[in-house]
Amino acid sequence: MIERTEKCFGIHPERLAADSAYGLADMLGWLVNQRAIEPHIPVFDKSAREDGTFARDDFAYDPETDIYRCPAGKVLASTGTPVNDGATLLYRASKRDCDFCELKPRCCPKMPARKVPRSIYESARDLARGIARTEDYVKSRRERAKIEMLFAHLKCILRLDRLRLRGPCGARDEFLLAATAQNLRKLAKLIPAPTPMPI
Repeated sequence: MIERTEKCFGIHPERLAADSAYGLADMLGWLVNQRAIEPHIPVFDKSAREDGTFARDDFAYDPETDIYRCPAGKVLASTGTPVNDGATLLYRASKRDCDFCELKPRCCPKMPARKVPRSIYESARDLARGIARTEDYVKSRRERAKIEMLFAHLKCILRLDRLRLRGPCGARDEFLLAATAQNLRKLAKLIPAPTPMPI
């Protein structure tokens, strides 16, 4: 859709607002690195731990040296080779450091050494997290809620849950009629009610 908009109308969006379903690492990486669009999108993140051990956020990342530092100040380094899905780097601590660390019960009680996964798109995710703390993000979220409410109204109230006409022209006509009905309902609410005549 972004490419079609640029091709047909010459419009390049500066920002894009969406829900967390679009907050996957590769999607954010594509928006930031390839399209230069600010992602006003909640980051899809499952790095929090429920067992009380340190989460990834407790490890400080240094982009200049490409290392993590654990809460005890030890270094976690990566080989630079992506693992699993080809989009994740593993940063490992030295077993020697972990063996004698006082924080081991809170860090990696069931493992010989701590490993921290980092997406190759993590810089884009960090940018999205930073944007989420700004006033512009709050404004985008408000605007997105208004638009999504209109689509929900079309689907639930006006019963546009499926298209009945075939082809792009049929879909356009159906949406145009539904939007016209929606706008007429809005206009009807703006007309003040007539004052009752005294009997």
